[in-house]
Amino acid sequence: MKMTLAAAVPRHSDCDRASSLALMLRSRALNASTRVFDAVWRGVSKHEGHGPPHPSRRRLHRLLRMRAEVEPRRSGQNLCAAILVGLTAIATAQTSPAETLKVAVAQPGFWNSTFIDVGLKQGYFKQVGLDIEILYTEGGASTLTPVIAGSIDIAMTNGILGVVAAYAKGMPVKVISAEATGAAEAFWYARPESGIRRLADTNGKTVAYSSPGSSTNLILLQLVSQAKVAPKLVATGGAPATLTQVMSGQIDVGWSVPPFVLQQLADGKLVIIARGSDVPALAQQTIRVNVANANALKERRDAFVRFIRALSRAIDWAYSDPGAIDHYAEIAKVPRALAQQTRDEFFPKEALQLAEVKGLDVTLKQALEFKYITSPMSLAEAQGMLDILYKPDEK
Repeated sequence: MKMTLAAAVPRHSDCDRASSLALMLRSRALNASTRVFDAVWRGVSKHEGHGPPHPSRRRLHRLLRMRAEVEPRRSGQNLCAAILVGLTAIATAQTSPAETLKVAVAQPGFWNSTFIDVGLKQGYFKQVGLDIEILYTEGGASTLTPVIAGSIDIAMTNGILGVVAAYAKGMPVKVISAEATGAAEAFWYARPESGIRRLADTNGKTVAYSSPGSSTNLILLQLVSQAKVAPKLVATGGAPATLTQVMSGQIDVGWSVPPFVLQQLADGKLVIIARGSDVPALAQQTIRVNVANANALKERRDAFVRFIRALSRAIDWAYSDPGAIDHYAEIAKVPRALAQQTRDEFFPKEALQLAEVKGLDVTLKQALEFKYITSPMSLAEAQGMLDILYKPDEK
């Protein structure tokens, strides 16, 4: 028979009567305390996903029994209060609703944009008491702006230059983890008939990046500076839209990230003219970060910590479970071989580490050089932008 919390709460008169019967109820008190302990234990374990080891549980049982022996005249009122506390804990553990976080995810279909979907399907967010609402964007400002406005709690895969610019202007942004270090996945391509074979051929040509402040913006600025060329840089949005503009002749050079364009490259319809990995300095620089609204983070910090913990589990699954490639092939709508190539050749797991924003000193210099900030920002000043929630030893 199910008992509601209201039915289980004793009245004052019940407690008074229980006081006069304390001796007779001693054994019942012990049994009731043990049952309450067990119920609370089960409820907390179910809610938390783990509990203390069995030896700790046995020690607590012994303490309960010792207390019942030493205090045989324990009042009925105290017994009632103990049971009430236990029942309240059970009710809280079993009925607390999941906490909702709203998350903006850039560039749907990219390997690293699927981790939230993985976490949902594998139940990792649910296990830590979170419901996730996803807003898919085309990256750059379309991802960062909602989190600045407070309509989104977390913005994933943000180009770090855009985040530095927002922080310098006093916007409520906090970097809660690194997202991508190095630039192995990004590349630039052209049609063979264009005659463009390398970046040095792009003087006066139109060359694409996704949006201002994005990681492709940062990489392209570095590539152009290194090649000492002067193309016209154009923000073209997502990879599919960029491909359309290249194939229709609206722009000369497009950008992409696998698995997009890999098939056209294999078919000889396009050629790669530059890669992010052509800039050696980027290999040890974090170019994308995950960002929280600073106000939401302050109010609900524990929920954000749980989010990062579940995200880490999703990334681990994506690199360890054989089903991860099939899952990605289905999402990206590409053959399994292309899905495998995308992960293994372009997204090394170590590049997606969450724990450290690397090369921040270089990023701050680039932000000034490329006019994302109007005056120099020191590393000490930039620390206020960082609130890294991922702790590898607390998985």
